[in-house]
Amino acid sequence: MSLDVSPALLDQAERGEVDEAEFVDCVRTSLPYAWEMVSSLVAQLKVDGGDFADNQTPPPDEQARGQLLRALASDAIRGALQRHFGVRLAFQNCHRVAVFPLDSAVDEKLDRFTSIRSQVLNQSPEFRDC
Repeated sequence: MSLDVSPALLDQAERGEVDEAEFVDCVRTSLPYAWEMVSSLVAQLKVDGGDFADNQTPPPDEQARGQLLRALASDAIRGALQRHFGVRLAFQNCHRVAVFPLDSAVDEKLDRFTSIRSQVLNQSPEFRDC
């Protein structure tokens, strides 16, 4: 299971709509490495400014890597994180996470980061099985 869903949150989902703040809290507690990665990049972007902030350090272990994959591969989780933090998330390989502001002035940088060319250029043998 990718999230530790509380009985109360599951009950909400069974009855209808889920409170997004409660879902985000579930993500925070279930995927702490992924949460910390995204929140630290958001803080870095706010402090440093610029077009985006990204991480290029591989996760310390497979559990952490799995958290990033679950958080960023799930449309629901990724979307909730983007709305919560007010950013756009981008993801390459098994660890390279980037946060972009919601400013259309950085659209070209985001397009470049998520392009096929950038994906190919960001490959290396040590990440083959990530």
